[in-house]
Order: sequence, then C-alpha cells, then structure tokens
Amino acid sequence: MGGTAQRDLPAGWDALLRLLRSAGFRFALLFTGVFIGASALFAAVLWYATAGSLDRQTAVALRADTLGLMERWREGGPGAVAEAIAERLAADVENTAIYLLLGPDRRRLAGNLDRWPAGATDDGVWVYGIVEREGTRVEARILARELGEDYWLAVGRDVEEKQRLRELLAEGIGWSALGALVFALGGAVVLRRALESRLHPAVQTARAIAAGDLSHRVPLSRREDEFDRLGEGMNDMLDRIDRLMVAVRGVSDAIAHDLRTPIARARAKLEEALAGSDDPEALRAAMEQGIADLDHISRVFSALLRIAEAEAGARRAAFAPIDVVPLLAEIAEFYGAVAESRGQVLETALPPWLELVGDRDLLAQAAGNLVDNALKFTPDGGRVRLSARMLGRERIEIAVEDSGPGLAPADRARAGERFFRADASRGTPGSGLGLSLVQAVARLHGGELVLQDADPPPGLRAAMLLGAG
Repeated sequence: MGGTAQRDLPAGWDALLRLLRSAGFRFALLFTGVFIGASALFAAVLWYATAGSLDRQTAVALRADTLGLMERWREGGPGAVAEAIAERLAADVENTAIYLLLGPDRRRLAGNLDRWPAGATDDGVWVYGIVEREGTRVEARILARELGEDYWLAVGRDVEEKQRLRELLAEGIGWSALGALVFALGGAVVLRRALESRLHPAVQTARAIAAGDLSHRVPLSRREDEFDRLGEGMNDMLDRIDRLMVAVRGVSDAIAHDLRTPIARARAKLEEALAGSDDPEALRAAMEQGIADLDHISRVFSALLRIAEAEAGARRAAFAPIDVVPLLAEIAEFYGAVAESRGQVLETALPPWLELVGDRDLLAQAAGNLVDNALKFTPDGGRVRLSARMLGRERIEIAVEDSGPGLAPADRARAGERFFRADASRGTPGSGLGLSLVQAVARLHGGELVLQDADPPPGLRAAMLLGAG
C-alpha cells in the first residue's frame, strides 16, 4: 500500500521525495552543513577577537583604575581619592570615564555619576545598564568596591560607542551569515548537479546492462579521479562478466557436443541389448558399456564442478599452510607404477621442504593431472620429470616436463579452455578438462599455468606458478 500511496502523490511531491532520497542531495546537505559550520566558527572567532576583546579591555582598565584609587585611599583617605577622581575626570578627553565616591551618609563626595547605580550593593560587583551621568542617561559598565569605614567607590566606563560597534559587528555577521547560507545552498545545488553529471554515464551503462546489452561501457574522462576509477572498476567487472558469459556459452556448446556421443552410444547399446535380450552376454556387455559411459559423464560433470568452484574462489576457505614436497612425492609414487608398466621413467627433483598456503586436495589433483597428461602423451620408453622449486620469495613453481610430441604454439594458447583437445590428441582418452582444472587451481592460488617447449625438445613443459602466501 505504501508504493500505491507514493504513486498517488502529485508530480511535484514525487520529485521532491526523489530529491530528498538522492545521494547527491545528501552530499549537498553535508557540504552545506560543513560550510555553515566553518562560517559559524569564523564568526565566533571574529566576535571573540573584536567585541570580546573590547569587553576584556574595558574590564582590565576598570580593575586597574579601581586598584589605583584604592591605593590612594590607603595613602591619603577620602580626600586623596576625591582629588584623584577630579584629576582623572579632567584628563578624560573621550568623556567616557565614570566615577562616584560616597561617604558614610551616602553623600556624593566626588565623581560625575548622579546616583549610586542600582544593583551595586555588594563589594566587587559588576553592574551593566543605563545610568545617569551629569544629567545624561548613558549605557555603562561599572565596578563597585567598598573602601572601608562605610565609604563606597564606583568606577565605570561609558560603553555606548562600544555597544554600537558591537551592534554593527553583529549586523555584519548576520548579513555575512545570510550570504554564507545563500552561497552554501547555491554550492550545494552545483555540487549535486556535478555529482549527477559525473554519475550519469555509469547509471546509463548500468541500465543498458540491465536491459541485456553487455556491449556498453562507462565512458572515462581524462581527470583520473574517483569517478574514473569507479568507471574503470565497472568496465573491468563488465569485461569479466562478458568473458564469463562467453565461457558459459562455450561450455554449454562443448557439453552438448562432447557428452552427446557417450549418451548416444549408451542409448544405442541399451536399445541393441533390449532388442537382443535373449543373449545374456550381449546384455551384460551393453550394460557394462552403458555404465562406463555414464561414469565418463559423471567424471566430466565432477571436473566442471571443481573448475567452477576454483574459479569462483569457493575453495579458498579450505586454505591452510602445507608442505607440497610430501604431496608431490605421493603423486610420483602413485604414477610411478603407471610409468613403469609402460616402460617410461618418472623422475623427481624435489627440495627437502617447500611450504605454501593453499588447498591440498586441489593442488594434488592439479599436479596429478599434469603428470597424467605427461604420461599419456609420452611414448613408451620416454621420460617424465616432476620438479618443484622456489622462485624468489613469493612464488613457487611445480613443473612437469615430458619427452612427448609437445604442443604447437596455437594449441598451447587454447590448452586451458574447457573441452579443448589438439588434433594430435583426439584419439587418446580424456575429456579436455585436465588443463582447465590446472589453470583454475593455479589462478585460485594467485598464479598461472605456463606451457612451453621442453628443454631439450621435443616435449612439453607445463608449470604451475603459485603464490607462496
């Protein structure tokens, strides 16, 4: 119902709600708040340095003047104080000084203040307000002190000029604040429009991608700023998605092509056995062939699942520190019997210790695939070599080198593709997923699969370069 109510709003209110919910508005609001906060801080500093400074100067002057008159009281009594007040009033060129000396009978003995200021009933009290000085009402700041023997002294200053200055300063700050607010709002609008303008290409690209057109990319400026980095990241992501989509289509086509044959063969055998069900041997052979074909299909799907897990990084949670030397030794021992049955020699060149952080099972399967491929394509009496070594401080190489026919450069470039099989290997058993799994495992471990000619030729050297960390 909330969505229905929102759709029923007038167009103006709907636009206002979109504005309030937009990230550009929030950034603009943040800009406005920061700018106004900075302006308020500047105004406070200005006020403290001007009006506040005037108040502090007045207070200091009144205290110093009062202390001077109290010193004259201690030296000469009421007469000395009255004489000092008369001298200071005579020397007051600016006509801002205010004095009043009262005797015990509350009679004025000296000064220009008509009456004792209201509120000055305690020793050391400050009085702010309107007082009468020689018949004129002025705004003053007064400090009252008791001199002793019921004599009282009031020392003050006419602060009307300073008050007018304070009012002018407050008015100026007010107008400045209004100007700052207008400027902040204008800057916020400009900032919001600038953000929308820079984000518009990314939004348009995202909408095109959502509509199914994967060819769109975010156009980049030459500023190399955060928006360009965002665009580069989106473009890299879209390129990756595009490659994955192509790979998925290729895998689908390859699965349909490579699995069609064993499925069709299993169906034909079963139909043939069903037609000749009187022959138990034929029926048994057909069932065995069907089971073998289904096992092949199951192995293909298992390999595809492992490749998908490795490429997606789903197996990274199983990473742990492992020593690959015992792992490779076990693989060499297992395939050594296979090599011996074919009259081949499986050599190893392994260091005493070689540790990395990774998935033991995936590394074992990848290394086993390399050895199995090497033995498969090496002729009887040939030689296969399994080695491992440290490259620098952060790379480990696990390599298998054979003395077979090798691979042409064009075939090596495609060897990591799913279901790819070179023309020379069409007649050998397999599904074309072995090197795809090796490549996915290598990338999962921060490395790559490198294929090159054996040294000396002929033959192929397949090496997994893995990150040690």
